[in-house]
Amino acid sequence: MYNKDNAPDNGGMNMDSLKMKRELESRLSSQDRIITYDREQDELRIESKKAGKGITLSLAGIVAKWHNEKEKAIDEVVYYVEEGLKAMESPVQLTDHEKKIFPVIRSASFPAESEEGIPFLTDEHTAETKIYYAYDMGKTYRLLDSRVIDKQGWDPNRIKEMALFNVRSLSTSLKEDQVAGNSFYFLNTNDGYDASRILNKGFLHDMEKQMTGTMVVAVPHQDVLIIADIRNERGYDVLAQMTMSFFASGRVPITALSFYYEKGELEPIFILGKNK
Repeated sequence: MYNKDNAPDNGGMNMDSLKMKRELESRLSSQDRIITYDREQDELRIESKKAGKGITLSLAGIVAKWHNEKEKAIDEVVYYVEEGLKAMESPVQLTDHEKKIFPVIRSASFPAESEEGIPFLTDEHTAETKIYYAYDMGKTYRLLDSRVIDKQGWDPNRIKEMALFNVRSLSTSLKEDQVAGNSFYFLNTNDGYDASRILNKGFLHDMEKQMTGTMVVAVPHQDVLIIADIRNERGYDVLAQMTMSFFASGRVPITALSFYYEKGELEPIFILGKNK
């Protein structure tokens, strides 16, 4: 339900933002929700009365995707919000559901705590990325925080062990492209854990054995893992363009940087594009 007390006038809004605001309000309104708009930040917040939590959307980012993808961009946002609110409203039961625990990769700048100030369970990964832990809820998942873990009496280390065990059970089928003498492998199952496969050490070790050049790995957003066999300088340029494109288009961007991979170690690299 839209909270009229917080409804701004339309001053300062461009027509695209105004159109997007009205469209999302129409499609996401419900008597069980409160929708508010922050004109200064150009953000729309949809909150569940039941959960006391919500999702904040940047209209500028959605408008940018809408210009490229039209109705598909709006459909994706609505789906993301609907499933996200369902996850917030659903209980988490770790005991007897250990196979639903997975690690997820986020950028190093991703919030370390929930909106209520409850710390998420995290681990260091690289200078660019951090590991969070999630409870799978089918079409979405919920990041685990200390309140949920303490309430259910679980040892955080047990959660981490189960998550890393479970990620090794996920499929690792790849699609391959050849560009300018370099090989690029893509993992894109859209199960929410594509980037998480970077934590499957056995998988990366097996891929390293296949390389004839330098192995480089990238996780530009949550739903893709890129492994490149770089054999010449052109390969770095292609990879840089590729990761930036994925990073800009992903619903949950992680990092536009790539990583050298050697003997289990990941090292972030900066690839500078050359002037043609």
